[in-house]
Amino acid sequence: MNEAIVHAVEGFVSTPWVYVALFGIAMLDGFFPVVPSETLVITLGVFAAAQGDPALFWVIVVAALGAFAGDHVSYLIGRRSGARLTARLSEGSRTWRVYERVGRMLAERGGLVLVAARYIPGGRTAATLTTGATGFPRRLFTRYDAVAVVSWACYSAGLGYVGGAAFEETPLYGVALGLALAFTITLVHEGVRGLRTRAGGQAR
Repeated sequence: MNEAIVHAVEGFVSTPWVYVALFGIAMLDGFFPVVPSETLVITLGVFAAAQGDPALFWVIVVAALGAFAGDHVSYLIGRRSGARLTARLSEGSRTWRVYERVGRMLAERGGLVLVAARYIPGGRTAATLTTGATGFPRRLFTRYDAVAVVSWACYSAGLGYVGGAAFEETPLYGVALGLALAFTITLVHEGVRGLRTRAGGQAR
């Protein structure tokens, strides 16, 4: 069954349609994060290393362009109706806390928050919506977001490429390794951030 899955995926990633799917999912993830697009980018990075198709360069370019488009859709939604959306959130809920934290970070650190938030599924949508809702200049948003999506696409595709290079004969293991690396890095980052936040609160 695994072989059948691999053959089906290999057939799909060898067609131009994979780039269409990648662009669409990366874009959708920018304002409707149902399925994190990292999974697809990492998977395509694995196959780029294992079989040379799709091309790693184009995986990075298309993923970055899709994410860039999706982030700007999210920004525009926040610009036009962000206040109404945040007003509907239940105070104290997880989503409410995310938006509150992102808003505070935007006030303190500006556009750099967009770069950091791009690596957090769900957090990136909160960041772009809040950026639009707070009236952050679109020109600056575009600059910071360009850096965010390019670095994110290189990072995600690179993780997949590492996994694919390690398991050229068994791409599914490469996908598992790439996802595990992404999960571990995110977990470590969030753990360090939590410790810093706790230490800062105790210092006060």
